[in-house]
Amino acid sequence: MSKVDIKFNENPKAPDAGADVSILSREIAEKVRRFHSTFDTYAPTPLARLTHLADHLGLGEILVKDESYRFDLNAFKVLGGTYAVGKLLAQKLGKEIDEVSCNELRSEETRKAVGDITFASTTDGNHGRGLAWAAQQFDQKAIIYMPKGSDPIRRDNIRALGAECTISELYYDDCVRMAWDTAQKNGWLTVQDTSWEGYEEIPTSIMQGYTTLALEALEQMQAMGVNRPTHVLLQAGVGCFAGAMLGFFMSVFEKDAPTFIIVEPEAANCFYVSACENDGTPHAVTGSLATLMAGLACGEPNITSWEMLRDYPLAYASCSDDIAAKGMRILGAPMKGDPQVISGESGAATTGFLQWVMQEEEGREAREKLGLTKDAKVLCINTEGDTSPETYRDVVWFGRNN
Repeated sequence: MSKVDIKFNENPKAPDAGADVSILSREIAEKVRRFHSTFDTYAPTPLARLTHLADHLGLGEILVKDESYRFDLNAFKVLGGTYAVGKLLAQKLGKEIDEVSCNELRSEETRKAVGDITFASTTDGNHGRGLAWAAQQFDQKAIIYMPKGSDPIRRDNIRALGAECTISELYYDDCVRMAWDTAQKNGWLTVQDTSWEGYEEIPTSIMQGYTTLALEALEQMQAMGVNRPTHVLLQAGVGCFAGAMLGFFMSVFEKDAPTFIIVEPEAANCFYVSACENDGTPHAVTGSLATLMAGLACGEPNITSWEMLRDYPLAYASCSDDIAAKGMRILGAPMKGDPQVISGESGAATTGFLQWVMQEEEGREAREKLGLTKDAKVLCINTEGDTSPETYRDVVWFGRNN
């Protein structure tokens, strides 16, 4: 049986009274996209318009940004890794990121100037694959660690890009600490998509890297005649991605910003728990963090995005795994006339939540408080495709987590 717990923000902030979002402005997003566009394989990912699903659920629009097409890597995370690595290499050349291109950074001259670099990180799969791809593009080395229980296919995908990758016996947050300590001892550069005191510059660059997809989505929806989304549903693991999307749309629309809803797995719901504590500080959840939504199995909020995700969302939803499974099936077997979206476990969490809140009796009060009506224009982001094909088939074909 589906289980969704929703905590409403008791004191959502106005744009001029909450956390600063200027590091995620449209101007910065345009600079980030300019860098990404210098890669030969860059192309905007599709924005799927699910008109018939919107009618079925009683909404004005459902738009799904489909990151399964990103750089042929099946997930959005590569946007953060490439931008962070690009900035690091540019700095070593004494340049700004907007002064360099992918080709310049992969040139023989750059390679001689910067020397041998090893980039290290912990990943549930997609960030590590993106970082491995970035290192490969620039003829550098990557060493990636994965937490206990990770799908070996995700490890193999990382290795196929020339990186070293091992699955540890540690849960995610402990694996992050181990990877950091190992990198420090060996003189490697940590490129981690979460932050802690004293390690904030690179995670900020990663967040900024994600704004390419937000800028694309905004331009695509406006080309469809949708000036702005009224609601943006965002998955949260450590919160780097959710903070990037929220910060961009807050910066662009300010007082007309959309309503933001944060969606997490109940086994790794650190933002929901922090909202329930309501003391203004982040709270971690511990244990195995075992969830179908492997990419969201993170127990400690990212401090770089924490204040944004504390101040601006209207609600935080903690969801059982079957919510994501339903989302995968809804997107994979669309209503007649709607495009198909192949979505992995983490990518489909928001679509599954949207179906629950719109159609289940238990969601009635929440959908009214959230303003999810026939006039609502809802944006979801499919953050990954079938990055674990066996899991995808088990869920979509054979009804796992039904």
